[in-house]
Amino acid sequence: MPARIAVITDSSSCLPDLVASRWAIGVVQIQLSLGSHYDDENRFDRGEVIDAMRAGQVIVTAPPDPGAFFWAYQEAAAAGATAIVSIHISGRMSDTVRAAREAAQQVRIPVHVLDSRTTGMSLGFAAVAAARAAAAGADAERVIDAAERRCTTSTEFIYVDTLEYLRRGGRIGAAQAMLGSAFSIKPLLTVKDGEVAPLARVPGTRRALAKMVDLAVKKSGGFRADIAVTRFGASDHELEIGRQIERRVPGMVESMVVEASTVIGAHLGPGALGITVSPVG
Repeated sequence: MPARIAVITDSSSCLPDLVASRWAIGVVQIQLSLGSHYDDENRFDRGEVIDAMRAGQVIVTAPPDPGAFFWAYQEAAAAGATAIVSIHISGRMSDTVRAAREAAQQVRIPVHVLDSRTTGMSLGFAAVAAARAAAAGADAERVIDAAERRCTTSTEFIYVDTLEYLRRGGRIGAAQAMLGSAFSIKPLLTVKDGEVAPLARVPGTRRALAKMVDLAVKKSGGFRADIAVTRFGASDHELEIGRQIERRVPGMVESMVVEASTVIGAHLGPGALGITVSPVG
């Protein structure tokens, strides 16, 4: 019987519903707590979360319960999967991988749990690459290879208005060194070695965003790439950033503007913007 590999990720991948549905990617929801409301992150109103953050309310995030993974794996097996590739947010940012591995031990078909060492659309593009390989009939080893190649070659460029939300959530990583910058200095960040890391300090929002675009264009030079612009809450910038990248990256294969997962937004803060550059092939 030919291999039929199911691909599952988590909601930090920021995959739009239509993309996940098109490639039959299962998405397990990370948890969010706001006041007395504790639930899957997709059950929260994004605008209400942003308003709560600006009002200084405490927001807590948590990995999915292992049971959520168990049932996702069971559904994949019931649908005919002979194996599962389950790829998730960096273990240095979340215990999601650990929950997935715990659930994988309870399933009757092989479940290969991968720590992507990244998040956002770097994870999202890796899940899509894995699902494409699976749809083409690849076995588990080749599906894993497709995912891992994207994880190791994709780059996140992240603008935040302030580092305060990352500090509050304990996800600041090596970017700790940037705390205390003058208010007018805007931080640019990336993901390195599985955690948030500093990239540059730039005076003013517009210069910071222009610098981020320049870095993304430089990174994408010379090869074909998928590119995503990620936002947390609407701003005046994401569509223009998308247009600039389309003009300046001749090797772009696919581009999209996506909403950051609410869990990611809870750590980055309102107004956060990101660019993911993910080489193809």
